[in-house]
Amino acid sequence: MIPNLRLCKLVRNSSGRATLSMFLSTGRTSLSVSNCKSRRFSSPTTAANSKLEKDPVPVPTSTSTPTATAMETLEESVLANKKKLKKELEDLPVDYSDVSRARVAIQGGVRRTECFKSYFLSELIGANIYLKPEFQQFTGSFKERGARNAILHLMREKGSSLKGVIAASAGNHALALAYHGRELGVPVTVVMPKVAPLAKVDKCRKFDARIIIEGAHIGESKSYAETLVKKEGLTYVNGYDDPPIIAGAGTIGVEIVEDVPDVDVVVVPVGGAGLIAGVSLAVKTLKPECKVIGVEPAFCASYTEALKANKPVPVGVQNTLADGLAVPMVGSHAFEVARHYVDECVLVSSEKQISLAVLRLIENEKFVVEGGGCSGLAALLPGSALDRLDVKGKNVVVPLCGGNIDTTVLGRVLERGLAADCRLSSFYVTVSDRPGGIANLTSLLGEHGASIKDIYHERAWLYSSVDQVQVKCVVELNGKEHGEKVRNALKAKGYDFSWDRRD
Repeated sequence: MIPNLRLCKLVRNSSGRATLSMFLSTGRTSLSVSNCKSRRFSSPTTAANSKLEKDPVPVPTSTSTPTATAMETLEESVLANKKKLKKELEDLPVDYSDVSRARVAIQGGVRRTECFKSYFLSELIGANIYLKPEFQQFTGSFKERGARNAILHLMREKGSSLKGVIAASAGNHALALAYHGRELGVPVTVVMPKVAPLAKVDKCRKFDARIIIEGAHIGESKSYAETLVKKEGLTYVNGYDDPPIIAGAGTIGVEIVEDVPDVDVVVVPVGGAGLIAGVSLAVKTLKPECKVIGVEPAFCASYTEALKANKPVPVGVQNTLADGLAVPMVGSHAFEVARHYVDECVLVSSEKQISLAVLRLIENEKFVVEGGGCSGLAALLPGSALDRLDVKGKNVVVPLCGGNIDTTVLGRVLERGLAADCRLSSFYVTVSDRPGGIANLTSLLGEHGASIKDIYHERAWLYSSVDQVQVKCVVELNGKEHGEKVRNALKAKGYDFSWDRRD
């Protein structure tokens, strides 16, 4: 999309001094020279427009009316910058025409999810929160859009010479590729690491994909997959960096603008950067004034580090509840697109916020969403990175990207969420080891509405009176104030206790 150029104009401010203004209408940047004294354009704040700031334009220092020569020089400079930006956008691996073609191609093959406003989350966050439930796709994630588009692209490009596709994945990309490969009649091979969840391995097999378990982690799986590309003539499909994958993800952005025309902010989880590259490209093309903000876990901030280095760089990966976003290095194609369109990227520094996001969606919307899929919401919760004034009262769209969370992991995440919400607490308390000692404690807890979830006796490692016993209690509460009430009751009865504070 080529930016429109508005010609320079001469206005007078309140002091009567002349101001020469010229605007490059990209939806992102204003270039102005006030009082005809400025030696540089005002510095752009976005990655795309930072490249516009080059050599200063010669401007007369006189406060008199600008000459025609000065205006022509300024106009020529802006036109040159405009052409340069246009060339850079044309050189990107994906543009809006690719997204448009992808939308037509995958129509009917993937679900068209609709954005809807969440009443409870809007009240909690203080903004109009719209959720886009991409986890409701057949295989449980947005990855279907890119997978189907990539396979269709290869079928058009290679025709009968396409022997099959291969990918290394332990999760959503593997499921999406396996399912749509079967639907389109293209053989699919998936190399999965030994740590891949058995449930996802079994699902891929049910989609008739050839499953190879190889490698201790996804990096080793990918290396093995690349050997099969050469050996068997297969085509490798990268789950976040291939241009057709990015274009497929971009169809989400088109639907967002259609469903919420007055959207102000779109908050997108970031892993390999393919999703945010596609979404930001589409949203910024259709609605340039809308902000696109990325969210990634602090335990794997690969996109943030790429921005610092001005190129994709490998980063250390730690275990995180947002395991679907734990990509050690963003894709090169995805990064080139995203850096031109994304306004900023924030970090979810606490796993507590991700647990709370999973819990809030289950309780308020009856949605089961995986940690990585709800990281955008986690950043918006009170006390998190986007709990700030410039978001309050705005129309905010949050894609919920995936719902493939193991049942055992879900149980642990919910317990962590309850603990973070001060609704599940534990404490150690010393009671009499005589009959009735524990009964008195449980009666006190019951009187104050604390439900005992677990209780455990400890005699051997207690170095006080031999007729005393230490008890660990895990109790269910109604929140922070209820916990304070129970603690005060224990103090009033003279109990020696140690409360595990999570608030």
